[in-house]
Amino acid sequence: MTSIFRAHMGADFDRLHPQLQRRFSVGLAAGEGCVGRGTMDRIWHGPGYVKPFLRLGGTRNILVPRAGRDIPFVIENLPYLDSFGRETVTFVRTFRLPGGPRRFDATMVHSPERGCVLDYLGTHQHLASDLHMSAEPDGSLLIRSGEHRFREGPVDVRVPDLIGGDAEVRESFDETTGRFRIRVRVVNRRFGPLFGYEGSFTAEYVDVRAHGVRAGLRPVREEVRA
Repeated sequence: MTSIFRAHMGADFDRLHPQLQRRFSVGLAAGEGCVGRGTMDRIWHGPGYVKPFLRLGGTRNILVPRAGRDIPFVIENLPYLDSFGRETVTFVRTFRLPGGPRRFDATMVHSPERGCVLDYLGTHQHLASDLHMSAEPDGSLLIRSGEHRFREGPVDVRVPDLIGGDAEVRESFDETTGRFRIRVRVVNRRFGPLFGYEGSFTAEYVDVRAHGVRAGLRPVREEVRA
């Protein structure tokens, strides 16, 4: 059994920098999770009219409705079996902003049906995004989002491009500093840049067999639809 990320990327996974390979090998088979701690040099927002949408998303830990610089940051990537028996990895990001911490929650599963990693966003998994991962020539990881869907009860609809955002994530390992570097941009095809952050962190690997997943990391509601 391989990690959900190796299962998606196949042979391309081996082209990643060795430190990225280890970080994205977190899973139940390895019995290992990863906790990253560092600083986001910058968290930014687009024009003022996007802020109400960011504030709305912030009520369910989707995106971050405040900007800032030199913000302490933690990312928790821990594997578990969800209530439908799927191996799932948490991507819970905590930004310790002035005035109180803000979280950006996601949980990821491999979806062979969709040929991607499926990224469920927020505390209630109301939004699901297809993620496509590839290794860059320098060994860094490039993640691009595809289709987004909104799901609540019987509702299952594609989010129109007019109100959706295309996400691009680049993660690399800096051998000089021994730190992972990350840059995230979310852009609307009509209105331009919406949200993003960039910075660096170090990684600590934890034994999930011994410690499990701490309370509060798993979503309140789980969505079975891929």
